[in-house]
Amino acid sequence: MTWRASGPRATPDCPPDPRPQPRAGEIHRLHLRGLALRLRRWGGAAGTPVVMLHGWMDCGATFAPVAEALAPRAVIAPDWRGFGESDPTPGDTYWIPDYLADLDALLHRLSPETPVDLVGHSLGGNVAGLYAGVRPERVRRLVVVEGFGLPEPSPEQAPLRYREWLDSLAEPPAPRTYPDLAGLARRIARTHPGISEERAREVAELWSYAEQDGAGRRLRADPAHWRPLPTLYRLEETLACWRRIRAPVLWLYGGRSAYARRLRAAADWPRRCEAIRDLRQAQIPTSGHAPHLSHPLELAAHLRRFLDA
Repeated sequence: MTWRASGPRATPDCPPDPRPQPRAGEIHRLHLRGLALRLRRWGGAAGTPVVMLHGWMDCGATFAPVAEALAPRAVIAPDWRGFGESDPTPGDTYWIPDYLADLDALLHRLSPETPVDLVGHSLGGNVAGLYAGVRPERVRRLVVVEGFGLPEPSPEQAPLRYREWLDSLAEPPAPRTYPDLAGLARRIARTHPGISEERAREVAELWSYAEQDGAGRRLRADPAHWRPLPTLYRLEETLACWRRIRAPVLWLYGGRSAYARRLRAAADWPRRCEAIRDLRQAQIPTSGHAPHLSHPLELAAHLRRFLDA
């Protein structure tokens, strides 16, 4: 499946999904690394493609209002493995290296000869930052939304983490469910400051589906995502990747985000910033951790200014 960065629009190697999904863009099914992944596409074919990478428990379709505001720019948003409508991982644990490899395979299919603009939120932002250092020639500009690494744990936590992971393998994790769509929408509204009631319900519909017995809503996510990872986050490895980024980088964060407050208050915050040679920062003051959910038009305005500069 290839869309060139310029010239006539190419035909993908599989047709769009014909099911109507409001604001979801064209929906395509793409086979990569033994899995069927879903991706959404908006806009035209000219210019540098913008690839948007969602965060944990999210899906590509929630970028729709941002993508629409960036028209006619081509925007492509996949569902990570095990999220949305993409296949789950064949193993029992989700690994960052698999996300990196999925992204690498995706970009080689979408834009094999031309660098892309990467926009990643949270988990997607962390993967995008690593990728931009591992494959710097493949990224023209990088936007990281609330995904500037993780707090570094103490090595003494390793034995307990391994034990928790081994214990989690003893029985399959239960799927996450909600009594009804309204209940999930209320949870989303509590978690994301500034989100409208209509938008919270729209996100709830994209994140879940009705149980067969009609008794509730099940999240569109492999329950294995709730297993703890056995390995600890290693900041030095992340910084080594960031130092190799060639692209200009915009780090966007919410003024009401607990994640951003914790990172910016940590003693290692200056080292994180210094690792990226061309770093700009911007804040959406009234947003929490997910501006694309609660403040999509403000986020799109920041993206347009940065990507067009």
